[in-house]
Amino acid sequence: MQDNSQLTLPTVQDRVAALARPDKWFLGGLDGVVWAPPFPRWLHKPGFWDPVHLLHYELGPCFSVALLNADGREVALELEIRTSGHASRWRPGRVTARWQAHSGSLRATEDRRVRPGGLLESSWTLRPPTSGWLVAFTAQPLRSTTGVRVSEVGVTWVRTVTDRAGRELPVAMELSGEPGPAWQRIVASEGDASPDWGLSPFAEGSHVAPTAEPPREDVIGWSWIAVAVPVRRDRAMSLRMQLSPAIAATGGAHAPDSEPPTPTPPPISRVHETTDTLRPTRPWRSFFADFPAFSSGNPYLDRYFDYRIHGLGLNRIGNRWGNIRHPAIAEGPEYFHVPITYSAQCHMMEMRWRAGGQEAWGSILNFLDNQKEDGSLHGRLYGNHLERTDFYHANWGDAVLAVHRMQPDPARLASCYEGLSRYAGWLTRSRDPEDSGMFTVVNHFETGQEYMSRYMAVDPRADTAGWQPRLRLKSIDVTVYAYLLFRALGDIARELGRHGDESGWRARASRTGDAIRERMWSPEAGLFTDVDGRNFERTEVKAAVGFYPMLTDLVDGPRLGTMLDHLENPETFGTRYPVPSSSVDDPRFSAEGVWGGKRRNCPWNGRVWPMTTSHVIEGLLRCWGRGNGRAGALAAEMLTRFVRMMFTGGDAERPNCYEHYNPHTGRACHFRGIDDYQHSWVLDLLARGIAGLDIDHERAKVWPLPHGLPGVAMGPVRTRGHTVSVELTEDRATLIVDGQHYDGPRDHPLRVPWP
Repeated sequence: MQDNSQLTLPTVQDRVAALARPDKWFLGGLDGVVWAPPFPRWLHKPGFWDPVHLLHYELGPCFSVALLNADGREVALELEIRTSGHASRWRPGRVTARWQAHSGSLRATEDRRVRPGGLLESSWTLRPPTSGWLVAFTAQPLRSTTGVRVSEVGVTWVRTVTDRAGRELPVAMELSGEPGPAWQRIVASEGDASPDWGLSPFAEGSHVAPTAEPPREDVIGWSWIAVAVPVRRDRAMSLRMQLSPAIAATGGAHAPDSEPPTPTPPPISRVHETTDTLRPTRPWRSFFADFPAFSSGNPYLDRYFDYRIHGLGLNRIGNRWGNIRHPAIAEGPEYFHVPITYSAQCHMMEMRWRAGGQEAWGSILNFLDNQKEDGSLHGRLYGNHLERTDFYHANWGDAVLAVHRMQPDPARLASCYEGLSRYAGWLTRSRDPEDSGMFTVVNHFETGQEYMSRYMAVDPRADTAGWQPRLRLKSIDVTVYAYLLFRALGDIARELGRHGDESGWRARASRTGDAIRERMWSPEAGLFTDVDGRNFERTEVKAAVGFYPMLTDLVDGPRLGTMLDHLENPETFGTRYPVPSSSVDDPRFSAEGVWGGKRRNCPWNGRVWPMTTSHVIEGLLRCWGRGNGRAGALAAEMLTRFVRMMFTGGDAERPNCYEHYNPHTGRACHFRGIDDYQHSWVLDLLARGIAGLDIDHERAKVWPLPHGLPGVAMGPVRTRGHTVSVELTEDRATLIVDGQHYDGPRDHPLRVPWP
């Protein structure tokens, strides 16, 4: 034991400030409302004119801001380009923009935020002091806008939006300001909707803007709404739009869908009640404070650890969305802004590092709450309906055990056991009726990995059938997931005292493990491959999912050595940036994502997907834990290259997380516009691989990968009722548990039982 620690880590304020940059605009309220337009058109205008998303529902325009002088004339503002060459600055939770009048005599600072409770806020300070009005104005389509009314604090109305399934959602909206409004205006108008005050009907003068609801007989055009607050000389002013969707749970598969009630606009100052543990005054700092700080001396690793926390917060969903009853993480912005099964396993791995593990447990409990009658699960969850939810396979067993190790909850574990037992029964009945121990994929979308040679090997039209169940592919990834699920259910049954169940799960796991070893290993490919469900012959197609058995205890020494050879071979999977989803020597391989002569949105025929790379590095990390030094060295090296890839132009101040990347150049799919896509578990890999911290019910352990970084620190981690921190020097490891310091050589596992 040591008496003192040299642990030095940045403060929460420093961590948030360190992420600041001029080229980002994504803002979220950490509750399901996110303003992250992929290709914004109006960043050069004040306010939020580009659309916002409430879960997957898109709503726009939002509102813009104009400054009027005492005579009611617009004071034209333009972005002020400072000596740094930038006019705005982003950091998690805020975008700060600098404006100046065309005359140059007046300057203004605008802070844009999305606050919890669906509140879009634009706050202003002006220098030098002046007089006049600051006006928030918007245009809402007449066809979908009703009930426009002047309120005590502004103007309210109801806007109905429609999702890709054709389901409608009424949203109560309110435009207001602080201090209270000096005047409000409402007018119907034809023409285009523009954030330019000079093009709005209000620029004509107040006599054309009566405060009355537009006529409903004519639904062509826009309902223009304006709320003005007086300019204050000594204090900031705020203009706000609040969104309150009417979402009620449908009851999953056990209750009929019902139309949501028409919402009533809430007072603008009220934030929706929630059981979330976020401080309402500083929610982003509160969110960051619940995660450990991380420092390694590598600027890419350090920045990415905290950037990952931002991405998780941006895509966080609170528990006020009908079918989504527990806090969880959405897969990404835009139409990905809902819980999705394929990425939920990733969120569980990462959110267990947040104190309490709320979202980690919620990421599976939401799906189990809405479990179908036959035991299967919806592929995605919509707050107000469960139509066109698709289906994806996921590694539920591993994820539940990982969460329970760090944030134990016996009641939640029991709920997961019941639901996952039903799911395992469905999986066995529907996807392995032959009792082969291998599990069938019926279309190329349900694995989350479309457009690959692995499907074409059993059906030359696999890439044209959409979601139709036409394949009979015994899939290596799904079979590994099933093996891990059966083993996990056996472990949980033992912990819950369900000893009669345990032996049955062990038998299922044994049958599936034997099938993986004996029927899915290909000596010719030097990798595990899928099996054709029609004739039970291996397809011999090399894909990155062939490494997934490294997640298990099924891979022996010679086979593992051959698999590691592939990861180092540039002619198969050893590309500059790891890991290509299909082997380089695959006849359909394309680093640019071209399939069938067309660049695809989601191609898996060679692009690097962080999801797959996380699986592979996780497998190497587990092999390292079982004593394979080569796997550990490769994991450390690949993890460093993996993180390095996710920085635009190699700039250490511009981290990103897109859906997929070029394996040779590292270029992201910028053409998709979907940044901050939470489809991997990088934070978890950094915590366990670089800092070396592993937690279970018996002890805390430190054993980092052989990465060679001389100084690494992480903490505090709040887990199992304890506080844990780690410090690594060049040759020593220190573990601090509840203030007690334990020391040992860095190249050997340091285990500390719980007090």
